[in-house]
Order: sequence, then C-alpha cells, then structure tokens
Amino acid sequence: MNRNVIQRIEQLVHIHNVCRQLNILCLRNLSARQWRPALFPSAAIHQRHLSSSLMKMTTQHDRFLSAKKEKVQKKEKLKPIKIKEQKKLVEVWHNMTLRELARAMEREIDDVYEILILSDFDVDNLKPSSALTPEMLKTVIKKSGMKSVYAETKIEKVIENKDAVKRAPADPSLLVPRHPVVTIMGHVDHGKTTLLDQLRKSQIVAMEAGGITQHIGAFSVCLASGDKITFLDTPGHAAFSAMRERGAHVTDIVVLVVAADDGVMKQTVESIQHAKNARVPVILAINKCDKSEADPQRVKMELLSHNIVCEEFGGDVQAINISALKGENLQALAEAVITLSEMLELKADPTGLVEGTVIECRTDKGKGPVTTAIIQRGTLKKGAVLVAGKAWAKVRLMLDENNAMLSEVLPSMPVEIVGWKELPSAGDEILEVESEQRAKEVVQWRMYVEEQEKIKKDMEVIEAKQKEHRDAHRKHLDSFIGMTWKQKSAVLYKAKKNLMGKRPAEKTTEDKPMVPIIIKGDVDGSVEAILGVVDTYDADHECELDLVHFGVGDISESDIALAETFNASIYGFNVNANKSIQQIAAKSDIPIKLHKVIYHLFDDLKEELNSRLPELTEETVKGEASVLALFDVSVGKKTVQVAGCRVQKGFLDKKMKFKLVRNNAVLWEGSLTSLKHHKNDVPTVKTGVECGLSLDQDVEIKVGDEIICFEEKTVPQKISWDPGF
Repeated sequence: MNRNVIQRIEQLVHIHNVCRQLNILCLRNLSARQWRPALFPSAAIHQRHLSSSLMKMTTQHDRFLSAKKEKVQKKEKLKPIKIKEQKKLVEVWHNMTLRELARAMEREIDDVYEILILSDFDVDNLKPSSALTPEMLKTVIKKSGMKSVYAETKIEKVIENKDAVKRAPADPSLLVPRHPVVTIMGHVDHGKTTLLDQLRKSQIVAMEAGGITQHIGAFSVCLASGDKITFLDTPGHAAFSAMRERGAHVTDIVVLVVAADDGVMKQTVESIQHAKNARVPVILAINKCDKSEADPQRVKMELLSHNIVCEEFGGDVQAINISALKGENLQALAEAVITLSEMLELKADPTGLVEGTVIECRTDKGKGPVTTAIIQRGTLKKGAVLVAGKAWAKVRLMLDENNAMLSEVLPSMPVEIVGWKELPSAGDEILEVESEQRAKEVVQWRMYVEEQEKIKKDMEVIEAKQKEHRDAHRKHLDSFIGMTWKQKSAVLYKAKKNLMGKRPAEKTTEDKPMVPIIIKGDVDGSVEAILGVVDTYDADHECELDLVHFGVGDISESDIALAETFNASIYGFNVNANKSIQQIAAKSDIPIKLHKVIYHLFDDLKEELNSRLPELTEETVKGEASVLALFDVSVGKKTVQVAGCRVQKGFLDKKMKFKLVRNNAVLWEGSLTSLKHHKNDVPTVKTGVECGLSLDQDVEIKVGDEIICFEEKTVPQKISWDPGF
C-alpha cells in the first residue's frame, strides 16, 4: 500500500478520536442539534451511556467541592532546595612531595603534572619525590575542585632527633697512655712505602702496580725498644688528595718524606697544607741521602717558604737525613717519633662505647663489606654494634694487617672489621650503640636528614626557576605597555605562529658526542679518587662525559646489564671480571677496561673521548698564483673563460683543490677543468711559470685575483680536558 495513503488514514483516525473527546466534554451544554441515532444506532447507544456516567460523576464532584470549599485552602508550590556541594578536604603539609599530593588527592601523578603545566609552573626538574611549594599545592588543589587543610601531625613526626653522637670528654682519671698514630706523607716516588717496608720488614713496594702507592694502609710496627707505632701510608699521586687529607685528620704526627735529589714538589706542598689544617706536628724525613746528587740543605731552605722551619734554623721541626732503600738512620727517625709522642702525652679512654674512624673500606668475596679503621676511644670487642654514616654492623670478625684474629682492639690500634650490612664511606665516624634496633634508628634518622637536605636543595632550585619564570613573564607583559589591543593581538599571533612553525620533531639541535661510563674500584678510597678526577672534567662542549654508575667490588652481571642499557663502557680499577662476565660482555659488545694504575685508566678514558670527537679537516697551502690576464676560448659551441696566471709560491697541481680569493674573501672553491702551459696540458706548474687555467664553475674572475692551490687532510681531534697528570 502507498505510504502516503497510510499516513492520511492515520490522520483521519486521530482527528476522529479528538472530536469524540470534545463531544463528550460538551454533553452538559448539548445543543438542539444532535446526531441522528437512525444514522448511527450503535454510536447513539454508546453516547447515551457515556453521558449518563459523566453526568453522575460531575454531580458528585460538584457536591464534594461545595461541602469542602471553606475547609480547603490553596497551597503554594514549594521551590526545590538546592543542596550545597561540599568540597573534598585534602590534608597537606610543609615540603609535601608530588607523589604524596597525588596519593592524598586520590589522583594519578600525571594528572597533577598536567595541572602544574597548564598553570605555567616550571616542571622540568620536578620528580615524584620533589617537594612542592605552597603556591603549587594551593593551585593544584583549587583547580581540582578540592579544599586544602594543613595537617599539623606531619611536622611532629620529624622533631625527635635519634642520631648517635660522641660521648662527653672522659674523666682524666680514666685516661691511659697510648702509642702514637703516624701518617707518612709526601710526593709520589719519594720513598714513603720503602721507608715503611724497612720499618716492618715487608715487601709492599714490590707488590704495588706501577711502583706507586694507590691505597691508604694502616698497620702497627713494634720497634726494638718495645715501643709501638701505628703507621698510615698515604698515596703520593695527585689523584689521591682526599686520602692524604683523611690521613692527616686521624693522626697524631705527620712524617713528611722529601727526596733529597728532587726537593719540594707539588704534593709535598699539599701534604704540608693538610698537616696545618689538621694542626698536627711535622717531622721532616729527607730521603735518598745516599745519592750523589742529594742536597738535604737545599730541601730545608725550600721548606722555609712553606713555614716548615727546622731546628737548626731556630724552628721546632726535627729533620732526619735517611736512606730508606739502604735502611740508614731509620732508628733515629723512630726515636724522633717516640720523643715527640712523649712530649704530646698521648692518652685515651679504653672504657665505654667505642669511637673510631673508617680509614678504608672494600667488598670481599668471602667476608662481605670490610672496613679498615682506627679505634680512638673504648675497646672494640666481638659482637659490638657499630654505626658509620648510613651503615651499621654487628662485629663478626676483627683482623690485624696480617689477617690474624684479634679478641679486642684498644685505642690507636688499626683493625679490619667484618660484619657490616652495607658498605660505609671512607672517613666516616664509627660510633658504638646499645643494640641493633638503636643502630637501625640512627641509620633511618640519618637517611631522613639527608633526604630533607636534598628536598631543601630541590626547593631552592625550584624557587630560582619560578623566579626566573616570573621575571620573564613580567618582562613579557611590560613589552605590551602603550600598545592597543589590536597591536597586542598582532604581536601574540606572530609569536604563536613562529612557535608553531617549528615543531619539536623538526628542531635541528646539534647532537654532541657522549661517552657513558661505569666505574668500579676495589676500595671506597680508590673510587673516591677516580670520581674526584672525573669531577674536574670541563670539556662537555666537545664531548659529554656521563657517569652512569660507580661502586666498590668486582664487575657483576648487573653492571653488564646497566652498561648495555646506556651503551656504556666499564672501567675497573684493581678489580676482576671472571670468564662468564667477560663472555656476557662480549656477546653484548660491552667493553670492559681493567687497570692497575690510576693514570693508565685515565689515559684510556682520554683515548675513548678522543675517538668520539669528529675529525678535523686541515688545509695545507701548496701554491699561490696571481691572475694577469683573461681570455675567452671557444670549446666547441661553448665559450670558456681562461685566466692567465703566474705562480708566485709553491706549485699548482691539477688534482688538488683550488680557491679564488679577492680582497681576502673566498669567492669560489672547487677544481680546475684545465691547466695549460702555452698550448700543452700539464699536471703541475712550478714557481715563476706562467699558465692558463679554467674553473669548473662560471665565476667572474678579475685581474689581480689570487688562485690558491691547497690540500685537505683529516686529522684526529684531541680532547682539551687535562686530568692533571
């Protein structure tokens, strides 16, 4: 059936129903004109039934209204009550981190980042552990539709100081005499370790790589007189300045070793300064006096300029002429040390909790973390609980320099301590505590203090960045002063257009070469020395040096995995890499560079830095010629300009490159298409000979121009960084 017909039928039915309803509502006022029941008998019957029902209902309703009219009152329609939405309360506190804020708001960290970015805050240096400023907290919470409230309980948790500190000075009645701690200091290769070998009858020098001391050593020497002396042997190399400084601060006497043939050198002056800073008396040992070129008097005169005045010049510094190699006059040196220690009246308290200093630390395969320490107060025994820096230990073993077991360690005695949970740092102060629980509290407190200091530094950086951002924004607004709104709109449009025109993906940034490295050393002091030299790197504009990781101990699989991730080289100092590690590294193409001498390690590092630098192109001028005349020569259908020249210096070689120079400005650079002497093609032209030549491009040549012949060579570039040795 047609769709239009169906729609018209539906309309008619609808109209019919409407009419029936209107007719029913108007039955009470029915006019004389009614439907004829003869025409619609069924409709008439239905009509009469509906009319009677409706009349009955209407009559009842009117009667009800008339009875209740006085009692029923018209009620006003009540407006809906709007319930005020309550904002969510977020507890905040001072130095709240980004991660803590996101957790308190029950939001993702990325959502907080997004709000900060849209609020024009600098988030380049912002990390999940970074503390937020009060302005940041207020902005994020306000834009999130929440309300902030400061929680006072967060501040109360960090008030109590749980750190371990030294005891008060001991009662003089408890003090007992102790033997001196003597540090041997001086320039490299002046015979410090040879001197100690003679005193303790050992062969340490023969076992040292490169013939130089690269570790700080602590050991006791018992003299023929029965007196004991604890010696510290410090490295003399320039890289180990921190070790020498540490040795000076834990010692009672400094023996300054100076070679009679070399005199006062750079590290000699540095050792004198360390002794002065530590306020430690000095004994001068002039070594190598057995050599023919030795001049002890010259050494004493040179030291006068550094305020080291010997006794013969009216000072208080004892000077002993010795020969460590031949063992000459060593007894006099030992007596000088004992005499000075007696004058100092060295005493210590052997009772109570232990106090000491970490001299060196390392990781041993069988023993774990091991430290070499000097005990300064108390008596160390097995089972004692110690704290040093952010590490703690329950003493399992105590060993001397010969690996012999010790039952107790008195003040001034060197000892190797086994039982550390983590490896402390060289130079850390050792304190004994009552229990393991107390040690954990001290370590947690120190870690908390370190974290707060880091947060404070981060806050300073953030505030500086924000100030810089505000100043730039204020300067940007000041540039609009005096402009109309149309001018402002035009400036903003141009700035936005320039910004959008250069997309991040299209930015052309010069990629600098970079050398990522991983440092592993045998002891903490060696790593400290290497990092100290790496910190002097100042050639980032040439090649960036990225220190990915550093640590103490042999090279492990985790080091290989880290090197593979960052494409780094592994530098090991006095450590090993077993065959399995080397095989894994070879498969991953990770270079492992092991060294026994510190300056060999840095020579290797400099070579790697040099290899990453782009090669330089050097130009060597071979000849110069001046243009005397110009000619037009027909070659086929083409006219070529030929310059008539005379060679003034060197020679011209057709195979090399040429330049056209006018008034010291290079107008052309390329090759020659022809080089002729008279009418003959020649490969070269020498000084004083005239020739004709044509260029490979159409360049305007004038009389008086210079034609320069040069040769290009690529040469390797060297890094400008100087580690100092």
